[in-house]
Amino acid sequence: MANEESYARGLARAAAGAIVFSLPLMMTMEMWAFGFHMDRLKLALFLAVNALTVFGLARFAGFRDPSDFADDLLDALAALAVGFVVSAVMLALLGLLTLETGLREAVGMVAIQAAPASFGAVLANKQLGTHDPGAEKEDRAGYLGQLFLMAAGALFFAFNVAPTEEMILIAFKMTPWHALALIAASIAGLHALVFTVGFAGQEAHERPTLAFFHFTLAGYGIALIVSLYILWTFGRLDGPISDAVRAVAVLGFPAALGAAAARLVV
Repeated sequence: MANEESYARGLARAAAGAIVFSLPLMMTMEMWAFGFHMDRLKLALFLAVNALTVFGLARFAGFRDPSDFADDLLDALAALAVGFVVSAVMLALLGLLTLETGLREAVGMVAIQAAPASFGAVLANKQLGTHDPGAEKEDRAGYLGQLFLMAAGALFFAFNVAPTEEMILIAFKMTPWHALALIAASIAGLHALVFTVGFAGQEAHERPTLAFFHFTLAGYGIALIVSLYILWTFGRLDGPISDAVRAVAVLGFPAALGAAAARLVV
């Protein structure tokens, strides 16, 4: 009975986390539009990437510790279910999902919004709970686990910016020198945050230069890959290559900060 009550509280926190993490995008007009017209193959791939990411996060911040593969899988499925349910309820509550909404459009809107909601659901115990099972879990992550956390942080931060028109406008107004300066600032900010937050394993490096390549440049490379994928998902790479490069540089800035701050968020 005690375990059931504890898990029920975890689900309640998951719902609260889903609302907190998804609310900004829930009130973003571009997100509603993407739910209507996003290519369904891209949407399916995005849902698969999101599901894998949520499962990976469950390994580090699930509802239970200790846990095995089955527990982590159940936690991930629970977080995804909570994300979809919370997204549907919130969209309906805000009057964005009505009985007149077509099935295709409704599925798209809920699926897109469920991504940040499921992130919040799986991380709710770490952020809102009194006991933090994720603290022990993430501390057991090796170097590849740390890179995954960086990718998850980059994905969440980039996803919160990529749908907006302002991001494309910034990229359009930038000169090549602005792009280079932003890249340098992204790397510098990532490096500063990595060593402020303290990623597991970085203390093993006796030479700061080696740690710079091991964590900072690897993290920025991950941020750029995540940015490129998110921009492709939202159809932001259809213009000239120069525009795409600037867009990746712009989105790479919040993605890099998200990668560096992953130890705080995750």
